[in-house]
Amino acid sequence: MLLLVLGGVAVIVGVRWVAERTGLPAAALLTLVGIAYAFLPGPNLTLQPDLVLTLVLPPLLYSAALDSSLTAIRRNLRTVVSLSVLLVLATALLIGIGFDVFVPGATLAAGIALGAAVAPPDPVAALAVGRKAGLPPRLITLIQGEGLLNDATALTILAVAVSAARGNDFSAPAALGQFLFASVGGVAVGVAVAFGIRPLRRLRRDPLSSNAVSLATPFVAYLLGESLHVSGVLAVVVAGLIIGHTSPSWVSGASRLQTDAVWRLVDFLLEGFVFLLIGQQLPNVIRGLGQYDTSTIVTASLITVGVVLLVRPLWLWLTEHLPQSLHTRLTDQDLDGDGEPDSAPHDGWTGASPGRLTGREIVVLSWAGTRGVISLAAIFTLPMVTDDGSPFPDRNLLLFCAFLAVLVTLVGQGLTFAPLVRALGLRADQADQARLRNEARAASVEAALARLDDMEAEQHDDVDDRAIAGIRAQLRTRLARYKRRLDFLDNAEAGEIPLSPEYEAALRLRRSVIEAQRGELLRWRDVGRLPDESLRTLERELDHEEGLLPSRSTR
Repeated sequence: MLLLVLGGVAVIVGVRWVAERTGLPAAALLTLVGIAYAFLPGPNLTLQPDLVLTLVLPPLLYSAALDSSLTAIRRNLRTVVSLSVLLVLATALLIGIGFDVFVPGATLAAGIALGAAVAPPDPVAALAVGRKAGLPPRLITLIQGEGLLNDATALTILAVAVSAARGNDFSAPAALGQFLFASVGGVAVGVAVAFGIRPLRRLRRDPLSSNAVSLATPFVAYLLGESLHVSGVLAVVVAGLIIGHTSPSWVSGASRLQTDAVWRLVDFLLEGFVFLLIGQQLPNVIRGLGQYDTSTIVTASLITVGVVLLVRPLWLWLTEHLPQSLHTRLTDQDLDGDGEPDSAPHDGWTGASPGRLTGREIVVLSWAGTRGVISLAAIFTLPMVTDDGSPFPDRNLLLFCAFLAVLVTLVGQGLTFAPLVRALGLRADQADQARLRNEARAASVEAALARLDDMEAEQHDDVDDRAIAGIRAQLRTRLARYKRRLDFLDNAEAGEIPLSPEYEAALRLRRSVIEAQRGELLRWRDVGRLPDESLRTLERELDHEEGLLPSRSTR
């Protein structure tokens, strides 16, 4: 098993290297590698749904929630709810009706169970490609928000459908009540967990303790929610959104740096193993199809994949073409309280409610509906037998259809998503985003200068005037640099971040100086003048200094 894990890590690292150099999505490549490995002789891994739902799903959802924007999701709440709740319900019902009408011997409940499993997109692959392709912030928010909330909807619908398929009495009002209880209860548990860790804020100022608390939080939220028979998935998402929104005000900088690094590693490894695991399930799924006619398999497959691919764009188009009065438009907003609608353009970061999606945005969001491990984990939770001891209806056929939907969307849409985005020319205005970041930097420096003025006026005995003057000089130098950058961006054309030869040369110079400092420290260590412990301390100082230098994407 250890060799299998180490081999998996090697494959994940290798595929990431290939993906970085070819532009192909790592998720699709890993799935194809998993399929190829599954047909080779040797040990194989079988997907255990309980382990996936308990050990894999919570940390992935929590990390995604920490990286999301609560304010942006709230601003786009209408579209997020439409995609993560109503579209999931519509997809599940349509697949259920299709199975009941066109697949011989299939039941409505079994079809809805399949529909609930394949309804929620897994946004990991789409987000990875979308960020690299430079999708606008609003589309990133919609993909994130949908992916965070749709799993809870789907798993709740699945539980109701499985209960009906096993022979339990089904009642629409009871099912609706169960859904509302699970949803409201999940939100309440998430809020309780988010505020429950606040007394630990002093503990979280220690980087190691902060990591431990952060890694434990999603499992606490999930297990608490499941023990109370509400949505543990929703509890994890809500806790992550609230903590991610509030933690900047009370988590220390050192803790935040280390925690972010740990979560990036967790995401990298978990996502890699998840996509490898998806591919390895193909032989087991195919072996269960021997009892079905080819026509039945083809019909069931066409219904599943057809609904998954066609309902999403149709839903987006219909909901975005509702009557004008049902949409909250930017021009209807009065953000400054002056009684007049504000007319500032919406850039994805203001407090205004966004307008309708454009045709190009609808196409991109439609193609971002890749399915993933949640669909397979959900469908593998179907019981083997019903309450009367008979086999669960068409379980093997449902497994195959779910896997086919995952394979078609994850590989087919995943490999074509980036070319589609480039063909549509739907990219964020990087110069505008850089301008916003530099305006925020300048504002923060001006706030620091104002604080220095206040401290100087208060004449604290423990504050040296020379120290204030030194810090003020550094801040003013930094402020002047930001304002020069803003002037350069203001005179640039919209789109890409313009290149400034002087700015680029200054960055290269600063990196070269830091590299020279590292080299000298290593020379001191090698000749015995500097202990290794001191070397690591000084290296961390240089690492933080280098980390302050802007990358191409954050200038």
